Amino acid sequence: MGPHPAVAAIRLAVRRVLHDVLTDLAAQSDLAAPRTAHPPLPPHPALTAQAPQALQASRASQARQLHATRPAEPPQAPRTPQQARPDQARPVRERQREQQPPAPLGPPAPLVLVACSGGADSMALASALAFEAPKLGLRAGAVTVDHGLQPGSDLRAAEVIARMTTLGLDPVESLAVSVGRDGGPEAAARDARYAALDAAADRHGAAAVLLGHTRDDQAETVLLGLARGSGIRSLSGMAAVSGRGGRYRRPFLHIDRQTARKACMVQSLPVWDDPHNADPAYTRSRLRHEGLPALEKALGKGVVEALARTAQLSRDDADALDTWAAQAEASVRDASGRLECDKLFALPPAVRRRIVRRVAIEAGAPAGALFARHIEEVDRLITGWRGQGAINLPGKVVAQRQGGRLVIRQG
Repeated sequence: MGPHPAVAAIRLAVRRVLHDVLTDLAAQSDLAAPRTAHPPLPPHPALTAQAPQALQASRASQARQLHATRPAEPPQAPRTPQQARPDQARPVRERQREQQPPAPLGPPAPLVLVACSGGADSMALASALAFEAPKLGLRAGAVTVDHGLQPGSDLRAAEVIARMTTLGLDPVESLAVSVGRDGGPEAAARDARYAALDAAADRHGAAAVLLGHTRDDQAETVLLGLARGSGIRSLSGMAAVSGRGGRYRRPFLHIDRQTARKACMVQSLPVWDDPHNADPAYTRSRLRHEGLPALEKALGKGVVEALARTAQLSRDDADALDTWAAQAEASVRDASGRLECDKLFALPPAVRRRIVRRVAIEAGAPAGALFARHIEEVDRLITGWRGQGAINLPGKVVAQRQGGRLVIRQG
């Protein structure tokens, strides 16, 4: 009898992601491998046919030379069984093992880490990783982040470490971080968490870090983006693969939160429910416990699935427009590299605004603080020029129009 359907679902999701990680590692290895200009030529057929005879003749010649040069040994009396050498009494296999050279140590297996808070989503993910990774020749470890925002958070982190160790994960590590205030409490905690995970992945040389975001988390992210009015990229939600070099992987974006909780229950995995997830002081918490239920009551079941599907469709469109903008940027610059407003005006608005955003971020504007209203104000310097003054952007970046050129730089 196979595992419970919930357990089978999470294991399959993790297995697919681990296969993707191995495929990416193989591709990187192929790119890094040295290539020769020409492959080695095969031996000539005549040489191949003569090889056995030549080898036998060489061995016979070497044996004759060794016999001629070896000094004669004095005759010895035959040994009785009691006089036999001690090593002859040992098992043959033991003597053979001692005579064999030690096996060379190869590079360690690639390591995949799971970011585990102790909640149902990440506990289900950790258990699936511990089960699937060894079958694919991968090492599995875990990291938990102690944000220090609640009394006893260090004890909670120690409990998570103990659970990860019980699952057989190695290495396991608890990381204490200091949460700032930039962007609000949720954004500040997220920034501190990812900084700690990046440092841990670099320190351990991890090939990937698995995150337990579910389909419900994706739906919430889409609604938050819609409320901000930040464009189609905000509606794209969370990517299945993100981070530097595709480090972060989210296997559960197509799995609902209840499936992960059910998998923990049938496996008797203890879970920790973060009280912040039920605190109405946090926007995501209000959306989870009030907003989404109200939408489902008004529109019927299937809202979460529809929002997650919207995220994927939006991401595909946003990726295509980003590619277009990256290719078009060179065509709207003059010989000195400055942006020409006339050429920008001729581009579709979605492409033009993406170029403006890219240039603003390159000038030092934080991507997370650069909203649609900022880009719209800069865009009016191109499409509605009436002699406006400079526009201040986040990160002390200034945008202004000078002589038909759009200049975005540190102020």
